[in-house]
Amino acid sequence: MAEIAPPPFHARHYLAPRHWLTWIGLGLLRLVVLLPYPIMMWLGGLLGQLMYGLMRCRRSVAATNIDMAFPQLSEPERKALVVEHFRNSGRTIIESALSWWGKKERLNKLAHIHNLEYLTEAAAKGKGVVLLSAHFTSFEIAARLLTDRHPLQFLYKEQKGNPLFESYTTYRRLHYFARAITHHDLRGMIRGLKEKLTCWYLPDQDFGTNQSLFAPFMGVSTSTITTTSRIARMSGAVVVPYFPLRRHDGSGYDIHILPPLENFPSGDELADASLINQLIETYVKQEPAQYLWMHRRFRTRPDNAPSPYEC
Repeated sequence: MAEIAPPPFHARHYLAPRHWLTWIGLGLLRLVVLLPYPIMMWLGGLLGQLMYGLMRCRRSVAATNIDMAFPQLSEPERKALVVEHFRNSGRTIIESALSWWGKKERLNKLAHIHNLEYLTEAAAKGKGVVLLSAHFTSFEIAARLLTDRHPLQFLYKEQKGNPLFESYTTYRRLHYFARAITHHDLRGMIRGLKEKLTCWYLPDQDFGTNQSLFAPFMGVSTSTITTTSRIARMSGAVVVPYFPLRRHDGSGYDIHILPPLENFPSGDELADASLINQLIETYVKQEPAQYLWMHRRFRTRPDNAPSPYEC
C-alpha cells in the first residue's frame, strides 16, 4: 500500500536557489499564523484579489464555470461572484498555514461541527467510512478540525512542479492525518477501509471519461467519476457526506455532517453519481463563492464536444 509514515523533513535537500522563493513563501505563511484570526482572513482576501489580477487563465476558467453554473445571474453578478471566489481562494492559502502550524486549542474555537455523531456512530459499526466531501475553499482547515476529533486517512494528488512544497505539505499534513495515500492507489484506499479506517475523499473533479459518466451538476451534464460507488461496494464501507462552509462573521467554520447514505451503492451508477452531485450542489448554492471554481470542472463534454475553456 502506498502509505506514508510521518517522514523526517530534510531542509538541506532544498537549498538550491530555485527553492528560495518557496522558502520565503513558507516563512511568510508561518509568520501570518501568529496574527489574530480576523486579520488572517483579511489578508487572505487581499491575497485572493492579487491572485485575481495575476492569474489570467484561472480567472478565465472560474468565469466560464460560473457562467455555466449560474446563467440566471446577470453579468455583473457573475463577475462579482468570480472576484469573491478568488478572495475565498486566497483565504484557503492562509487557512492551510493555520492547519499546519495552528495550536489545537486555537483551532477548536473555530470549529462548529454539526452532527458529529453521524460519523462516530458509522465508525462504531465496525466498518470503514468514506467521508465524502467536495472542493470547497475551506476543505483543508476543515479536515484538520475533524482530525482532532476523529482520525482520518486522506488521498492526495502529487504536485510534481514544486518538490519542496509537495514534500513539506505532506510532512505537515502527516502531523494530524493518520495516513496518506496517493490518489491513484485505489487498492490502498480499499485496504484502509477494510481496516475500519475513515477516508477523507473528494470526488468532484473532471478525470475525463475513464470510470466516469455524465450526471447533472448545477444544471450542466458533468463528467462524474463512479469510483465512490465502486469503493463502497468493494470495501463494504459506509459513505458519510460532509461539507465545510466558512462563516461570514469571522467566527470560524460550519462543518455539516450528514446521515450515512442509505442503499449506497444502489447498483445504478448514474443514480449514485447524480445523488452525490445533488448533495454537493445543495451546499454550492448556499455559498457559491466558496466552491473551488478554478479547476476545469466541465472540461469533458458529452459527444466529444469541445472544452468550453479558452486556456
